[in-house]
Amino acid sequence: MTTPIANQSGVYGDFAGLEKLKSGARAQDPSALRQVAQQFESLFARMMIKSMRKAIGTDPIFGSDQAQMYQGMFDDQLSLQLTRGRGLGLADMLMRQLRGGSAAPAAAPPAASPTPATASAAQPAPSATERAEFVRSLLPQAQQAAAQLGVHPAGVIAQAALESNWGRSVPRGSGGDSSHNLFGVKAGPSWSGAAVSATTHEVENGVAQPVQAAFRSYASPAAGWQDYVALLGSNPRYRAALNSGNDVGAFAQALQQGGYATDPGYARKVTAVAHQVASLLNTAAATETPVKFADAGPIAKPTAAL
Repeated sequence: MTTPIANQSGVYGDFAGLEKLKSGARAQDPSALRQVAQQFESLFARMMIKSMRKAIGTDPIFGSDQAQMYQGMFDDQLSLQLTRGRGLGLADMLMRQLRGGSAAPAAAPPAASPTPATASAAQPAPSATERAEFVRSLLPQAQQAAAQLGVHPAGVIAQAALESNWGRSVPRGSGGDSSHNLFGVKAGPSWSGAAVSATTHEVENGVAQPVQAAFRSYASPAAGWQDYVALLGSNPRYRAALNSGNDVGAFAQALQQGGYATDPGYARKVTAVAHQVASLLNTAAATETPVKFADAGPIAKPTAAL
């Protein structure tokens, strides 16, 4: 089981946490100093990656706004991966400085052992071929599910792509078997079927934090699609998402308002991925229904996650 990482960044999202961290740092509390040092190291790593990206330049062919958005998300996760545990060593050096030049560095927290979900954060972005194959393979199931829900297939595929990293981060059991859970559906108290444990990210105080969670596991891909349709079709929280037709933006907004995810930018991200999916589907030629993209900006106060 992966050890959840403590909420180190969340203290900057509220004044009480910030004051507590300041007090601890002034009192030379080792845990507070460690948080300050790791925050700085993570920020340094993100700036370093951004500088390297800038030096390489934008891809003249595939350098779209959506691609840059996903590249930024990937770089954020990469900076977290690089600074876990002992990280780059910068945090230990800062610890010695903050503690007045003490020779012995503070003990670093144990590094988390990787799971399929956490390991995917260090993967490169999926290629155009991989994305096209993902869309092609899901199209029949997506068309059937979309017809039952009264929505556009591009929105359904986009949600699956976002939740599963284009099929590369589907939760798996201890033996490596796929859960066939493309939509990140959690195994809550009402779930009586099989479940697997994997790392996911939840937004707390405006900061995405990795947490360990139980996800539903299905015997087949078809069972996963059936449960997804049943979840959206029977849960009153997602009633507004049903029968939204070809308006993918409205579908994504309704999912976020219903509390499908804690990410305040969830609707915007689903809509951005749907742009790519619609392009891969050749829109009308593949779906026979033109897709519409309403403005899907972030919602200020999302409800509890699914």
